[in-house]
Amino acid sequence: MSSAALIKPREAAFLGVERSLTGRRWRTHEADLGLVEVFRRRFSLPEIAARLLVARGVPLEGAEHFLEPTLKALFPDPSTFADMDEAARVIEDAIVAGRSCAVLADYDVDGGSSAAQLVRYFRARGRELKIYVPDRMKEGYGPSALAFERLKADGVELVITVDCGAAAEEPLNAAAALGLDVIVLDHHLMSGPPPKARAVVNPNRMDCKSGQGTLTAAGVVLVAMAAINREARRRGSIGSNNLPDLMQLLDLSAIGTVCDVAPLTGFNRAIVAQGLKVLRNGKNIGLAALAETAGKAAITQGGRTSVYDFGFVLGPRINAGGRVGDASLATRLLSTEDPEEARELAATLEALNAERRQREAEMLSEAETAAIAEAETRSVIIVGSHLWHPGVIGIAAGRLKDRLHKPTIVLGGTSEHEPAKGSGRSTYGVNLGAAVAAAKTEGLLINGGGHAAAAGLTVEWDKVEALKDFLSERLAPELAAAEGEARALNVDAAGAVGAMDLGLLEAIERIGPYGQGHPEPVFALPDVRVSFAKLVKEDHVRFTLEDVRGARIGGIAFRAMKSPLGEALMKKDQLYHAAVRLKRNEWNDTVRAEVEIVDLAESKG
Repeated sequence: MSSAALIKPREAAFLGVERSLTGRRWRTHEADLGLVEVFRRRFSLPEIAARLLVARGVPLEGAEHFLEPTLKALFPDPSTFADMDEAARVIEDAIVAGRSCAVLADYDVDGGSSAAQLVRYFRARGRELKIYVPDRMKEGYGPSALAFERLKADGVELVITVDCGAAAEEPLNAAAALGLDVIVLDHHLMSGPPPKARAVVNPNRMDCKSGQGTLTAAGVVLVAMAAINREARRRGSIGSNNLPDLMQLLDLSAIGTVCDVAPLTGFNRAIVAQGLKVLRNGKNIGLAALAETAGKAAITQGGRTSVYDFGFVLGPRINAGGRVGDASLATRLLSTEDPEEARELAATLEALNAERRQREAEMLSEAETAAIAEAETRSVIIVGSHLWHPGVIGIAAGRLKDRLHKPTIVLGGTSEHEPAKGSGRSTYGVNLGAAVAAAKTEGLLINGGGHAAAAGLTVEWDKVEALKDFLSERLAPELAAAEGEARALNVDAAGAVGAMDLGLLEAIERIGPYGQGHPEPVFALPDVRVSFAKLVKEDHVRFTLEDVRGARIGGIAFRAMKSPLGEALMKKDQLYHAAVRLKRNEWNDTVRAEVEIVDLAESKG
């Protein structure tokens, strides 16, 4: 029997918190203590780590691969993916024959890391792979007839689309008419048969038997390269006894997986766990240069690495090129072998990221006001302005979704006379990508699609109100069914302030990496007061919490000043229950434990 069957959710709100300062109901799960002891003994785990695994439903029969995820154990058979064998044959034919090939990639981290993997693979096979990344402002998302015409004019014979293409029926028809061969390597949701191409590899194809629907494009590309290697060995191609070592590309596979918010379970978990090890060795000079410009050089020089480094240090900087600069910067940085070029590209992305953050801050306040008004009457929040830069709307959508607990789409543009570009983020249990695809079918959108958690679209401004009505009506049942789950805060355990130390941190680090599908543990600190608080960098709050025994711990609340959390932290006499994540703070050769605030609830003492 799996441990999932033994979880018993507590019906009463944890610590009596029915509605916290952020509007959430706290809850926890009781774990079977007998099973906890089995986990502890079998895997030599600290009790808290064993308790977390059981409470989160990790099955005993799968715990070994969860704790030590390896590619050997979890790598899927490429042939289980629809069209994968054909894709491998076509690409190997092109490599052997020296055909002119190009990769057409989406502009985000998943697209850039996917394309960079292929560029490095082709280079290792002695071939050049041209790079084409559509300008999101001028060309929109994904392949277009114009893009294929340009590639054809440049002498390209085979185009490999990554992180896009699965729904590009008309552009792919145009490519076929031009005589271009196209291979699609994608992961976005598909609602019908695949478009016309030599091969369409997508674990979310309706006829795909791989069972790998949670892979990002970066993961699909990793499997595709394994399939090409296998095809080369089968044929005995020149150099087949010295094919590229795919392990050395796992940092790229991992950053795409993390930044596209894929669940860190199964094969994805192996990709990220092993990719973090590759990141530490610093062999990708682009990532090393980017880490240095971000002041985090140690993560590519053998230092401690975590999912945070992919998702919040490197990822936003890679994304900045596609958001407010040259869309091809990400792929060029991640695939370059020239240290000087890497430094120049990293410096450019660092500057663009600073610009992105400024633009984001400027629009977020305005968007919040509009979103709060929308949230009162609609199931789905859609706000926009032609003055909002399309490069930062996705980040804004994510922030607003987290605050208002409803699926949120933010629209931006370059002119009131041009169609709006939209980016959406969804809440638990609400499939936004499918709803956006349905809106396109209804004729409300020029283009649109995505996956359950995120979607992109293009819409005429005069159809926005109709889109609001359509999505709110369609998604209202899903939102209602999932509302309790979306607003719940899962607390893993309660503890005293004095227990929040490096020993506990090391214990929970043993069952990482953490991310989507396996979030960092949340601990409740009952009955604490804020003994110190100050504003840091305009909207962060650094604080010290003190419990009734006088034990203290420092921490930080990010972007808190404009929220109820920030206001509460500035009240030094109020008694709270605090929900926190435990963090490692390393400064001037000193290591200490601190906490990051997740939520607060008033305590009645």
